[in-house]
Amino acid sequence: MSSILEQKKQLVDEITDKFKNSMSTIIVDYRGLDVSEVTELRKQLREAGIEFKVFKNTMTRRAATAAGFEGLDEVLTGPNAIAFCDTEVVAPAKIINDFAKKHENLEIKAGIIEGTVTSVEDVKAIAELPSREGLLSMLLSVLQAPIRNFALATKAVAEQKEEQGA
Repeated sequence: MSSILEQKKQLVDEITDKFKNSMSTIIVDYRGLDVSEVTELRKQLREAGIEFKVFKNTMTRRAATAAGFEGLDEVLTGPNAIAFCDTEVVAPAKIINDFAKKHENLEIKAGIIEGTVTSVEDVKAIAELPSREGLLSMLLSVLQAPIRNFALATKAVAEQKEEQGA
C-alpha cells in the first residue's frame, strides 16, 4: 500500500517539475478526437520538441498547487492532456491552436506561459504571434532598412550627377 502512495508522490513531483521547468504549458480537452487524430497531434508536437502527456486530474491538481498555480483547479476536470515545452513559448500554442481550428473537438482550456496562468484567449493570441525565426527576420529587416535607403539615395545622387556631367 505504501509503495502505491510513494509512486503517486513521485508522479506528483514529476508533474510539478514539468510545470516549473516549462516555458509554455497548454492544457487541452481532447474528448471527441479519435486515435488517429490524437496520434497526429502527438506527432506534430513531438517533432517540435514538445512533450504531450495525459495525467490523472487529482495528481495534476496537486502538482499545480505545489508549483504555485492555484488557478487551474476549475480547468482540471474531464479528460485533459497537457503539452509541456521548456524551450519555446509560441510553438505549443501555435501547433495546438492550428490543430484545434481543423479539429473542432480539441478544446484549449488554459495555459501557463512563463510561470503565469493564462486564459484561452491569451493562448490563442500567443498562437497568432510569428515564430522566433519570423520575429528575427522582421528585426533584421527593420535594422537593414536605413542602410538600404541610404545606399539607394547615394546611388540616385551618383546617377543624377553622372547625367548632369554628361
